[in-house]
Amino acid sequence: MNQNPFWQNIFRNQAGKQTLAYFLSQVPMFTKLSQRELKFLEKIVHIRNFEADEMVFSAGDIGSGMYIIRSGQVQIFSVDNNGKELEQAILEPGDFFGEVALTGTRPRTAGARATTASSLVGLFRSDILEATLRHPAPTAKILFGLNRVLADRLHQCSQQLELLQSRITTPQEPNHE
Repeated sequence: MNQNPFWQNIFRNQAGKQTLAYFLSQVPMFTKLSQRELKFLEKIVHIRNFEADEMVFSAGDIGSGMYIIRSGQVQIFSVDNNGKELEQAILEPGDFFGEVALTGTRPRTAGARATTASSLVGLFRSDILEATLRHPAPTAKILFGLNRVLADRLHQCSQQLELLQSRITTPQEPNHE
């Protein structure tokens, strides 16, 4: 039976755009990878599914890797001295978090919780370390991409800090009413 083209879903993604490799190619730290390198990366990442309100990790946990949101939504939050949660960000598909954990073992500075059923792509330090030994060239490109993203975020933080410092040190005009 021939399908009427009028009823076909013209908005459906092409098959190639549904692959994990294509998804990873859209993440800023992986945009410079070749198709072959993306296929390699696809083999070392892990898909993790979380239910709504399930913790991905808590502040204080020792970081083991980063996550990229393939579907769903994740809240990044900290907890103040009174135990109150302070929302830092709501992240959506294509966003990533926890990338600093790929560089060393430090406690997480914030928590992450799935706010909806979510599928996350995890890249873990142990896999990167093993890949460095077995496949140094593509792993180096992955790490250069990570370095580029961390440098961009550090630069952005520095600019925000300068802006805040200028607001603090600039004398305020007296209010003459």
